[in-house]
Parts: sequence; C-alpha cells; structure tokens
Amino acid sequence: TISEQINAIASKYSGAVLLQKVNINENFDYFNALLVNTMDEEGNFIELGGEFPLEENEHFNRLSVNTLMSDIQVPTNVYNKDPDILNGVYMSEALNDIFISNFQKDPTLTWQYFGSSTGFFRLYPGIKWTPDSNGVVSFDCRNRNWYIQAATSPKDIVIVVDVSGSMKGLKMTIAKHTINTILDTLGENDFVNVIAYTDYVRYVEPCFKGKLVQADLDNREHFKLFVEELHVKGEAKVKKAMKESFRILADVTNGQGSLCNQAIMLITDGAMEDFQSVFEEFNWPDKKVRVFTYLIGRDMTFSENVKWIACNNKGYYTHISTLADVQENVMEYLHVLSRPMVINHDHDIIWTEAYMDSVLPNTKELFKSKAHSLLLMTSVAMPVFSKKKETLSHGILLGVVGTDIPLLEVMKLAPRYKLGAHGYAFLITNNGYILAHPDLRPLYSDGKKLKPKPNYNSVDLSEAEWEDTEDSLRTAMVKGKTGTLTLDVRAAVDKGVSVFGMVLTRGHGQYMFFGNVSVEEGLHDLQQPDLTIADEWTYCETDIDPHHRKLTQLQAVVRYLTGKEPDLECDEILLQQVIFDAVVTAPLEAYWTALTLTAPGVDEGMESAFLGTRSGLMRVIRYAGSEKRVGKRFLTPVDKENLFTVDHFPIWYRLAAENKPGQFFFYVPHDDINKGAQKVIVKWIFYTNRFTRMNSDPVGGRLSILIHLCFSQDVNCYLVDNNGFTLVSKEKGDVGKFFGEIDGSVMAQLLKSGLFKRVTLYDYQVMCKNAHHHTSGAQPLLSKVELMQPCNTEYPGFMYDTSIRETNSIIKCGRCQKMFVLQQVPNSNLVMLVVQADCDCSRQYAPITLAPRECNRMKSQKIRRRPESCHAYHPHENAKDCGGACGIAVSLTLYFICLATSLALH
Repeated sequence: TISEQINAIASKYSGAVLLQKVNINENFDYFNALLVNTMDEEGNFIELGGEFPLEENEHFNRLSVNTLMSDIQVPTNVYNKDPDILNGVYMSEALNDIFISNFQKDPTLTWQYFGSSTGFFRLYPGIKWTPDSNGVVSFDCRNRNWYIQAATSPKDIVIVVDVSGSMKGLKMTIAKHTINTILDTLGENDFVNVIAYTDYVRYVEPCFKGKLVQADLDNREHFKLFVEELHVKGEAKVKKAMKESFRILADVTNGQGSLCNQAIMLITDGAMEDFQSVFEEFNWPDKKVRVFTYLIGRDMTFSENVKWIACNNKGYYTHISTLADVQENVMEYLHVLSRPMVINHDHDIIWTEAYMDSVLPNTKELFKSKAHSLLLMTSVAMPVFSKKKETLSHGILLGVVGTDIPLLEVMKLAPRYKLGAHGYAFLITNNGYILAHPDLRPLYSDGKKLKPKPNYNSVDLSEAEWEDTEDSLRTAMVKGKTGTLTLDVRAAVDKGVSVFGMVLTRGHGQYMFFGNVSVEEGLHDLQQPDLTIADEWTYCETDIDPHHRKLTQLQAVVRYLTGKEPDLECDEILLQQVIFDAVVTAPLEAYWTALTLTAPGVDEGMESAFLGTRSGLMRVIRYAGSEKRVGKRFLTPVDKENLFTVDHFPIWYRLAAENKPGQFFFYVPHDDINKGAQKVIVKWIFYTNRFTRMNSDPVGGRLSILIHLCFSQDVNCYLVDNNGFTLVSKEKGDVGKFFGEIDGSVMAQLLKSGLFKRVTLYDYQVMCKNAHHHTSGAQPLLSKVELMQPCNTEYPGFMYDTSIRETNSIIKCGRCQKMFVLQQVPNSNLVMLVVQADCDCSRQYAPITLAPRECNRMKSQKIRRRPESCHAYHPHENAKDCGGACGIAVSLTLYFICLATSLALH
C-alpha cells in the first residue's frame, strides 16, 4: 500500500513536468508556509501569505493543519520567487489531489511530501511554518536523510582537505564547514574517512587510519570533533593525498565499504602539482572513482586546475567563496551521483532509520505517555526524475517524494496479547540498528528538558539484547533469515531493579485458553465502572473511518458488539477473550467491597485493589480518596509503567507472572519511593502475618516473634525483596533503597555466605559527562566544558537464593559485634532482616552501591547487509556537465536581480 501511494505521487509529478510547456512568471502566487495568514499593517494578506484555514487535528498530534490543501516551505537561503521555484511549485500543485486521496484511503498516514531539487518542499497537510528565534528557516529538504538516501545509491567517500599555510583564516573556516556539510549528507549505508594534507598526509582520526568507517551518527559526530581541531601550516602537496585516497577506496574488504558509488572530495584553495599521473595510475580509463573539487576563497588563480580534476574524473567542480555558498554547492554532488539511477529510470523505494519528528509539539508530554521508541518515525521515499528524452543523458533529478510512518503504527501489527507477559516485538535496520524496541531510550533528561541523545538512531540491537558475545539473533536478522531462534539473554526488568533470565518466556503460544460466554453477559460486565481495557491496544480499528477516531477502544468495542457500528474492523479473538475475562472477573467488585465488612480495619490498610488479565482488561477499586492516597499516580493514566500499553504488560503483571501460583509479589512503585509508601506496605504485611501466626508453620511462627522484636529500640528491622531493595524500614528514607547502601556490613556478609549473588549487567545507552577542551574566537584561552556524551556502563544486580529460608550471623566490628537474623517471608519474594542497632560497622564496611562504572567498549564493525540495488554507472551519462558554467549562471542571475532592485530603488 505504501509503495502504491509513493508511486502515485511520483508519477503525478513527473507527468506534470512532461506536459509543462510554459514558464511561469513572477506574478504566480502560492501558499508559502512561512507567510500564510500573515497581514500587513493595513490588514491585507501579504504576498504569498493568503488566507489558509488551519484547524487543530488530533491525528497530527494536535497541530493546526489544513487537510484539504498542502503548502510550500522554502529555506531562507533560497529566493522564493526564483523562476525554477515558481515552475516547480506550479507543476507540483497536481499533487494535492493525490495527497488527499492517499489520506482518505489510508487514514493512518501522517505527513506526505515532495522535496524538490531546487529547494522547495511541498507538505501535506499544510501547516504554518515557524522560523527559529533569529527568524531563519534552516530546514532544507535536500539535506534530509530521506532525500539523500532516495536520490543516491550507497557511497564510499574520502574527504581530502588542504591544511597548508595558504588556507589560514576564513578559508579554513569555510573548509571545515564544507567537510561537516558533506558529512551531514551521509547515512548508515555510506562509508567515509577524512584526510588532511600539507607536504605530508595525515588522518584526521588516527584510529581510522587506512580504512573506511560506517557513516553512522556516532562516527560522523566523532569526525566533526577532530575536524574542529585542524590547524594550518606548511606547503600543499596534493599528489600524496590523492594516492592515499585511491588506496583506501581500493581496499574495501572485511565488510568495509558500500561497494557502490566511490568518490573523493577535494577541498583546497589551489592545485599546482602535476597530478595527472595519479589519475592515469589509479583511475583511468574506467574512472570508477568520481572526484569532486571545491575551490575555497575568492582567488581564482588555480580554478582551471581544480576544475580539470573534476571534469576528467566524472565529478563536479564548485567555487565556494563565502560560508553562505557552502550548502548549495555541496548539494551538487548528489545530483551527479543520482544520474545513473535517473537514466535507468529505476524506482528504488527506501526506508530510513528512525528519527524524531521535528514538528512534534509537547514532546515531553508525548514521551511521558508512550514508549520512547514508539514516538519515533521512519520515512519511505523514492526519487522523481525527468522523463523528457532531450534531457535523458543529463539524468535530471526533479526531487524526492515521501511519507512518514510512525513506528507506533508498525508495532501495532504485533498485538500484545499474542506475545505474552514478557514478549515483545522490535524492528532493526539492515545495519542492525534499532528502529523500535521497548529498551530503546532515545531521550535523556537535561535539567527539566528532554533532549535526543546524539546517537539515538544508531543504537545497535546488541546494545539492547545482551547476548554476550555470539550475536546470533542479530546476525540472523540482519542476514534476513526467517524462523525461530532460542537463546538465553540477560534482561533487566523494572529499569535495572529486578533481574530475570528471559526476554520471551519459553513455551508461550504453545497453548491458548478460550472460554465462551454470551455477548449479552459480556456487554453488561464490560460497562461496569471498575473496568477498563488497554486503550493503546487495537481491539477495533478506529483510524480507518474519521467518524470513529474520537472513540476510545472500550467505546468502540461496545458499539461494535451492540451492532451500532457494524463496519468497525475488530480483532474477533481478542474480543472473545476480553468479554470472557469481563464475565469471569465480575464477582470481584462485590468481593472487594465486602472486605470492609468481613475484615474490619482492612480498608484502613489498603489504598487500592486491582486485577489484570492477558486480554488487557483491568479492574480497580479505590479504598481511599485521591487526597488521602499515598500512591496518587499508581494505576492512573499518567503511570504508564503500571498499565497495559502498546509495548508492554504492566510491571506488576510481568513480575508476578514469574512467581509460583499462590505466592505474593511485593515491590515499591517508582513514583512512591520516599513518599511514605511504606505506610501502605507495612500495614499490609502486618495484617498478613496476623493470619500467619494462626497456622502451624514454624517459619511463620518465628517470623511473628521477629515482628514483635521490631518494636524495640535495640534493633533495626527491614523487609527486603529478592533483589535487595528495601520495602519497609523504620526510617522513611530507606524505602526503595538498595539494602547495601543502608548497611554495607550485613550485605557484605549475605554476599559472602551466598544468600545473595552478584550479577553484572550492562547499559550501553547511558549519557556521561565528558570533559572537552576547546578554544573559540570569543574565548581564546583554553577552557574546559562538560558535555553529555553517550557511554557504556556496567552495574551490579543482586538475586536472593530462595532455597535458603533462614540464617543468622555475627559480624565483628572493632570493639563491638553486630548480630543479625534473616527470615524468609512465606509465600512471597521478601526476606525479613532484624539487625542489632547499637553496633556501628560503617568504618570497617563501606556501603555497597549500585553505582554504574564506565567501561571502554569500542564499537566494532558488526555484520551488516548491504542494500541490494546499486546505480553507480551508466554509459549514456553526460560527464561534460561538470560545474563551473552553472556556477557562473547562478551568479549572473543574482547579479541581474540585484541590478534590477537597485534601478527600481533609484
């Protein structure tokens, strides 16, 4: 369906260009996204800014949009009345009908767009574009990953920069900006290296000497740091640098390189040597490596030499005299690399890596309410090219069409109820990078703000699925294998607090439980006030028909079952399960209400009672009003960790599912830590053990005795869970802490005796402070700033040996001895610790913490799958179009515009 929609847009535009016979004059008007609805002082709409109705739309994250029309965005550095812009905008008006038709057929679609090679961007639905704080619109569709990936096949690039003495000052500043701009045009399917040269050759990053590295975000940003440190000196000798570049491109073994387009980018202010022999030896006659040249500065003395290099190696020459020239001139190389694809008329459709939608409002609120990774987007795009026969050899790229796909929509294809409590689905790219995964954390907190991590879209699967060293799952997926794979992984549930030995429970799906109840019974019980179902699950498709979009999932289910909305598409199996669960659990409401009558005082010790089922159904009863509840957010829509969501079962459901039937599982919800939550749990435990004393279990009897001891001032009492976290203590601040931080001496003894075992866990998505020295023109002295950078950490986890039910020990601490008793709480995941309080061992035993330790783990080149298509060469390509003249023509255009303006003013 996506392919059909993309093809329809592309065909419409290329057809419009084919039929175009007249040039539009400057009187042609269009809706400029920056100017729409803007009036002058007299109350008239300004030019290109007519009345453009906008309405807030829930489907587009509450942005104000126009779903009946698209509009045009033009970057600040592009003249919005340029003849090329006007002609392109006029022809692209034919896309409006296609955009609207696509959206009507598939309402799950979000943004649809066309990015023109001339720089304008047609976006549907139309919006009001907001410039930055300086009034600048820096967004240029031609810089976006979807445009670059669709317009060119994968590429191997060696950037060669002249750092001789003649490049000092502004020239070096322009050269650095040119390097960074080239790096920004690369993606994870491309490979790159950067070489600096004077009378000798050196690699900007010595660790990457002699090889190409994947141009993912990490490596690109890494290069930029080293480029910033470049300094000029010596005399330029380009010959050695060119030879080294050809050697790198010739050695693309061991998974290095794209094995498709290859190019050298030469950035210099002149070339004086006899360099022809280099090309004769390494590149002629096949000219497999294109050479693009960028002449830096106003001096044109060596322009013919620099242009000759590009024109004789199927490249392109540009002259960059100011910083403002960089962007437009760098983009020219993409048009050259696109020629073979355009001449072949090959419609490649690409999917990009995950990215943040730059126009999403209220980002922090959205990320609070949904899984981080599921608010990312991926783009599907393809090139549009001229079909005119007279321009065939020029391979003219008209632009790129695309649409954005929220990963949330893709992940809905794997329903939660079919995956089980610990099951989940995830997506990766051909390079092994995560598109969507429950453990992907693309944002980090910087004060009160949420910011994207620098490497948020280049996190490898091996950094979320800890397979130790084998990477068998990752390798199988990258290679495109199908089937099933069984392996053990280390997984941290509850944000690294609770440790379990599985990700997907073995045997899940082997048996399915079905029960039959009447629809009438189910409808009655589904509509009880204590019942909800998972609103992020898809019981019924509410996106297809616009009339259904305001329905909650529960409302949609009820309307479908009552026959009021028979056209709704619903999951019959899930509906059967949820109405069965509603009927079976219906007596609980009466049971919970009766508890206050049969067990007086219980309601004082409980705030809430709740139940969840595998169909996403929840029943909740509150024994205390919100003003009295300690856990104010627990089981509320804000508290997503404890509700059924699109990417996970509730944390309490997952933890309890691993216990034996009949056992109780205790834990402290994160939001309640240090907020008095122990009051709720203490009363619950004491009521539980009031009944425990009545049975004949000797362990339960001894536990009752220990509880009585806890009221003494001579001892400290703690209830600690199976991972060493404190649930109950006399000290309010202890709740939620790891017990080793409270009493390192006792925890050390428990580890020594084997009652608790240490497990090493890893987190490869942490942000660490990294001191970086830098200089600037405004602050010439060397200064040190702390930057947040992605880093790798390891941290300990602890697990209690459940086979040990009780123990006691004495710890010698200088002049005193500390005695403690440990007793397992029957039918739970808790142990009770009673510790002698009058002996301080803090001098001899340091606290045992869960503090992470930074560890060096260089990213190695992992197995990847190269894209299948490659368009690097076509015999009919017009290689004579190699720059220079085009640059002069653009300059003349600007000259005449300036001249006309000047005359008009006079």
